[in-house]
Amino acid sequence: MIDQILRLPKEKLLRPVARHFNISPGIITGLGLVTGLLAALMASRGWYGFALLFWLLNRLLDGLDGEIARVHRRQTDLGAYFDIMADLLIYALLPLALVLSQLEPKSWLALSALISGFYINAGSWMYLASLLEKRGLGARQKQEKTGITMPGGLIEGGETLLFFTAFLILPQHLAFLFWSMTLLICITIVQRLHWASKHL
Repeated sequence: MIDQILRLPKEKLLRPVARHFNISPGIITGLGLVTGLLAALMASRGWYGFALLFWLLNRLLDGLDGEIARVHRRQTDLGAYFDIMADLLIYALLPLALVLSQLEPKSWLALSALISGFYINAGSWMYLASLLEKRGLGARQKQEKTGITMPGGLIEGGETLLFFTAFLILPQHLAFLFWSMTLLICITIVQRLHWASKHL
Protein backbone atom coordinates (compact mmCIF):
# COMPACT_ATOMS: atom_id res chain seq x y z
CA MET A 1 0.00 0.00 0.00
CA ILE A 2 2.79 2.43 0.88
CA ASP A 3 5.33 1.11 -1.64
CA GLN A 4 4.44 3.73 -4.26
CA ILE A 5 4.79 6.51 -1.67
CA LEU A 6 8.17 5.22 -0.49
CA ARG A 7 9.61 4.53 -3.96
CA LEU A 8 10.79 8.09 -4.69
CA PRO A 9 12.41 8.73 -1.26
CA LYS A 10 14.07 5.30 -1.49
CA GLU A 11 15.50 6.14 -4.92
CA LYS A 12 16.80 9.51 -3.70
CA LEU A 13 18.51 7.81 -0.78
CA LEU A 14 20.00 4.85 -2.64
CA ARG A 15 20.81 6.23 -6.10
CA PRO A 16 23.91 8.22 -5.00
CA VAL A 17 25.19 5.11 -3.21
CA ALA A 18 24.43 2.91 -6.23
CA ARG A 19 26.45 5.19 -8.53
CA HIS A 20 29.58 4.50 -6.45
CA PHE A 21 29.21 0.70 -6.57
CA ASN A 22 29.53 -0.54 -10.12
CA ILE A 23 29.60 -4.19 -9.07
CA SER A 24 27.35 -7.13 -9.87
CA PRO A 25 23.90 -6.63 -8.32
CA GLY A 26 23.98 -10.38 -7.67
CA ILE A 27 26.78 -9.85 -5.13
CA ILE A 28 24.59 -7.37 -3.26
CA THR A 29 21.66 -9.81 -3.41
CA GLY A 30 23.94 -12.51 -1.98
CA LEU A 31 25.12 -10.22 0.83
CA GLY A 32 21.52 -9.38 1.54
CA LEU A 33 20.68 -13.06 1.79
CA VAL A 34 23.56 -13.61 4.23
CA THR A 35 22.43 -10.73 6.45
CA GLY A 36 18.86 -12.06 6.37
CA LEU A 37 20.07 -15.51 7.42
CA LEU A 38 22.10 -13.93 10.22
CA ALA A 39 18.98 -12.03 11.34
CA ALA A 40 17.11 -15.33 11.56
CA LEU A 41 19.97 -16.99 13.44
CA MET A 42 20.16 -14.14 15.96
CA ALA A 43 16.39 -14.16 16.41
CA SER A 44 16.34 -17.93 17.03
CA ARG A 45 18.74 -17.39 19.94
CA GLY A 46 16.73 -14.51 21.39
CA TRP A 47 19.30 -11.88 20.43
CA TYR A 48 16.67 -9.53 19.10
CA GLY A 49 18.82 -6.40 18.96
CA PHE A 50 21.38 -8.08 16.69
CA ALA A 51 18.57 -9.65 14.69
CA LEU A 52 17.01 -6.23 14.13
CA LEU A 53 20.34 -4.81 12.97
CA PHE A 54 20.86 -7.61 10.44
CA TRP A 55 17.21 -7.42 9.30
CA LEU A 56 17.48 -3.68 8.57
CA LEU A 57 20.77 -4.26 6.76
CA ASN A 58 19.05 -6.99 4.73
CA ARG A 59 16.33 -4.54 3.71
CA LEU A 60 18.89 -1.88 2.79
CA LEU A 61 20.80 -4.32 0.57
CA ASP A 62 17.53 -5.55 -0.95
CA GLY A 63 16.80 -2.02 -2.12
CA LEU A 64 20.38 -1.36 -3.17
CA ASP A 65 20.78 -4.33 -5.53
CA GLY A 66 17.92 -3.19 -7.74
CA GLU A 67 19.12 0.40 -7.75
CA ILE A 68 22.64 -0.68 -8.74
CA ALA A 69 21.15 -2.79 -11.54
CA ARG A 70 19.11 0.17 -12.85
CA VAL A 71 21.83 2.82 -12.54
CA HIS A 72 24.46 0.68 -14.29
CA ARG A 73 22.00 -0.96 -16.75
CA ARG A 74 22.63 -4.44 -15.39
CA GLN A 75 19.04 -5.59 -14.87
CA THR A 76 18.42 -9.24 -15.72
CA ASP A 77 15.49 -11.59 -15.34
CA LEU A 78 17.71 -14.01 -13.43
CA GLY A 79 18.73 -11.28 -10.99
CA ALA A 80 15.10 -10.32 -10.36
CA TYR A 81 14.25 -14.00 -9.83
CA PHE A 82 17.05 -14.56 -7.31
CA ASP A 83 16.10 -11.34 -5.52
CA ILE A 84 12.48 -12.37 -4.93
CA MET A 85 13.49 -15.91 -3.94
CA ALA A 86 15.93 -14.53 -1.36
CA ASP A 87 13.16 -12.28 0.01
CA LEU A 88 10.69 -15.15 0.30
CA LEU A 89 13.26 -17.33 2.09
CA ILE A 90 13.94 -14.66 4.72
CA TYR A 91 10.23 -13.86 5.09
CA ALA A 92 9.67 -17.52 5.99
CA LEU A 93 12.75 -18.06 8.17
CA LEU A 94 12.61 -14.96 10.36
CA PRO A 95 9.14 -15.56 11.87
CA LEU A 96 10.04 -19.24 12.34
CA ALA A 97 13.26 -18.25 14.12
CA LEU A 98 11.36 -15.90 16.43
CA VAL A 99 8.98 -18.66 17.45
CA LEU A 100 11.89 -21.04 18.03
CA SER A 101 13.33 -18.51 20.49
CA GLN A 102 10.14 -18.63 22.59
CA LEU A 103 8.56 -22.07 22.07
CA GLU A 104 5.10 -20.86 23.10
CA PRO A 105 2.13 -22.87 21.73
CA LYS A 106 0.09 -19.73 20.93
CA SER A 107 2.99 -18.41 18.82
CA TRP A 108 3.19 -21.68 16.86
CA LEU A 109 -0.50 -21.46 15.93
CA ALA A 110 -0.12 -17.82 14.90
CA LEU A 111 3.00 -18.72 12.88
CA SER A 112 1.08 -21.45 11.05
CA ALA A 113 -1.59 -18.92 10.07
CA LEU A 114 1.01 -16.36 9.00
CA ILE A 115 3.01 -18.78 6.83
CA SER A 116 -0.23 -20.03 5.26
CA GLY A 117 -1.14 -16.41 4.49
CA PHE A 118 2.29 -15.84 2.92
CA TYR A 119 1.86 -18.94 0.76
CA ILE A 120 -1.55 -17.96 -0.58
CA ASN A 121 -0.58 -14.29 -0.95
CA ALA A 122 2.54 -15.18 -2.95
CA GLY A 123 0.38 -17.25 -5.28
CA SER A 124 -2.14 -14.42 -5.59
CA TRP A 125 0.34 -11.85 -6.83
CA MET A 126 2.79 -14.08 -8.68
CA TYR A 127 0.23 -15.80 -10.85
CA LEU A 128 -1.60 -12.54 -11.44
CA ALA A 129 1.73 -10.97 -12.47
CA SER A 130 2.33 -13.81 -14.94
CA LEU A 131 -1.14 -13.33 -16.43
CA LEU A 132 -0.52 -9.61 -16.83
CA GLU A 133 2.78 -10.37 -18.60
CA LYS A 134 0.96 -12.83 -20.85
CA ARG A 135 -1.54 -10.11 -21.79
CA GLY A 136 1.16 -7.58 -22.53
CA LEU A 137 0.40 -5.56 -19.38
CA GLY A 138 3.62 -6.29 -17.51
CA ALA A 139 6.30 -4.11 -15.99
CA ARG A 140 8.05 -3.29 -19.27
CA GLN A 141 4.85 -2.20 -21.01
CA LYS A 142 3.83 -0.09 -18.02
CA GLN A 143 7.37 1.31 -17.78
CA GLU A 144 7.73 0.17 -14.19
CA LYS A 145 11.16 0.01 -12.61
CA THR A 146 10.73 -3.44 -11.08
CA GLY A 147 11.52 -6.68 -12.89
CA ILE A 148 7.87 -7.74 -12.92
CA THR A 149 4.65 -5.90 -12.30
CA MET A 150 3.43 -6.34 -8.75
CA PRO A 151 -0.33 -5.93 -8.33
CA GLY A 152 -0.97 -3.68 -5.34
CA GLY A 153 -2.58 -4.57 -2.05
CA LEU A 154 -2.87 -3.67 1.59
CA ILE A 155 0.29 -5.62 2.51
CA GLU A 156 3.31 -5.01 0.26
CA GLY A 157 7.03 -4.59 0.84
CA GLY A 158 6.81 -1.47 3.01
CA GLU A 159 4.22 -2.98 5.34
CA THR A 160 6.23 -6.19 5.56
CA LEU A 161 9.28 -4.17 6.59
CA LEU A 162 7.26 -2.47 9.34
CA PHE A 163 5.69 -5.68 10.64
CA PHE A 164 8.94 -7.65 10.71
CA THR A 165 10.64 -4.76 12.49
CA ALA A 166 7.82 -4.79 15.05
CA PHE A 167 8.27 -8.57 15.48
CA LEU A 168 11.87 -7.96 16.52
CA ILE A 169 11.20 -4.90 18.69
CA LEU A 170 8.16 -6.39 20.45
CA PRO A 171 8.79 -10.16 20.59
CA GLN A 172 6.63 -10.41 23.71
CA HIS A 173 3.62 -9.59 21.50
CA LEU A 174 4.58 -11.97 18.71
CA ALA A 175 1.32 -13.92 18.51
CA PHE A 176 -0.78 -10.74 18.34
CA LEU A 177 1.47 -9.25 15.65
CA PHE A 178 1.41 -12.49 13.63
CA TRP A 179 -2.39 -12.65 13.74
CA SER A 180 -2.64 -8.95 12.83
CA MET A 181 -0.41 -9.36 9.79
CA THR A 182 -2.27 -12.53 8.78
CA LEU A 183 -5.58 -10.65 8.83
CA LEU A 184 -4.19 -7.86 6.64
CA ILE A 185 -2.68 -10.41 4.25
CA CYS A 186 -6.10 -12.07 3.92
CA ILE A 187 -7.63 -8.69 3.06
CA THR A 188 -4.90 -8.22 0.45
CA ILE A 189 -5.69 -11.60 -1.11
CA VAL A 190 -9.37 -10.66 -1.32
CA GLN A 191 -8.42 -7.31 -2.90
CA ARG A 192 -6.50 -9.10 -5.64
CA LEU A 193 -9.27 -11.63 -6.23
CA HIS A 194 -11.73 -8.76 -6.60
CA TRP A 195 -9.39 -6.93 -9.00
CA ALA A 196 -8.90 -10.10 -11.03
CA SER A 197 -12.65 -10.77 -11.26
CA LYS A 198 -13.15 -7.30 -12.72
CA HIS A 199 -10.18 -7.13 -15.09
CA LEU A 200 -9.40 -10.64 -16.31
